[in-house]
Amino acid sequence: MAQRPPILLIDSPSLYFRAYFGIPESAAKTPEGQPVNAVRGFLDMLAQLVRTRRPDRMVCALDYDWRPAWRVELLPSYKAHRLAPEGGEVVPDTLSPQVPMILEVLAALGITSVGATGYEADDVLGTLSVTQPGPAEVVSGDRDLFQLIDDARGVRLLYVGRGVAKLDDCDDAAVRARYGVPADRYADFAALRGDPSDGLPGVPGVGEKTAARLIERYGGLPGILAALDDGDAGFAPGLRSKLAAARDYLAVAPKVVRVATDVPLPELPTALPTAPKDPDRLLELAQRWNLAGSCRRLVDALAGPA
Repeated sequence: MAQRPPILLIDSPSLYFRAYFGIPESAAKTPEGQPVNAVRGFLDMLAQLVRTRRPDRMVCALDYDWRPAWRVELLPSYKAHRLAPEGGEVVPDTLSPQVPMILEVLAALGITSVGATGYEADDVLGTLSVTQPGPAEVVSGDRDLFQLIDDARGVRLLYVGRGVAKLDDCDDAAVRARYGVPADRYADFAALRGDPSDGLPGVPGVGEKTAARLIERYGGLPGILAALDDGDAGFAPGLRSKLAAARDYLAVAPKVVRVATDVPLPELPTALPTAPKDPDRLLELAQRWNLAGSCRRLVDALAGPA
């Protein structure tokens, strides 16, 4: 029996930030002069993904909480460098108004979007990846989502670090080739190596190669921490002292990096429409925001091959 098409699980913030910085504001504005570069780029990315991946289901995950308190409690430095003086995330002034526009267009199309209070889009994606019938393709430019790859369940990451047109279709072997660790150990690897973009300090003096060797030898952070107390574990003295000094950090960092897979989500309609749910509303939005070309491309992609 033929395998069903994948469900596309979209990391919406990853894509619309990428669209915002990839398309000049001057190239995409409403008749009144309001920038819509993120909206246009996001819709065009979806159109390309639908055309090339031919999914039968899609969900766009949202950030309802970009810096959850439970992660900050464990690691106060988590995303602290992206915190605005008045609170909230530092987001370009001309990007913030475009996010509601994206959601309105998705609603008119009939494409499901969902977030959860107290959780990031990553966590929503993680939960969907284990609760929705597979196969699944997670679309993101966030390296943390390599941990969601699961060959047994048919969960892959379409990594868009170089753009949607040059996405990397990644399975477990791709993660091993790239980082030297299996996908299910990526969170431990990231905790050891650190990630400045998320405010993860890592273990000073431990880079990617050392982190990968440690995980290969000890199986993951629990094994590494247990081995620190074993005088015969074979650590180089300098490395043992570095890891020992970071013991408190290593006890909490994996919980921060690990994507939640138990987010409470409502029952979701995931079927990808073949025509707009509300064509009159879509036409109105396309005209109001100067999005006719992008909306048409996405509608054509949803309709399938001519």
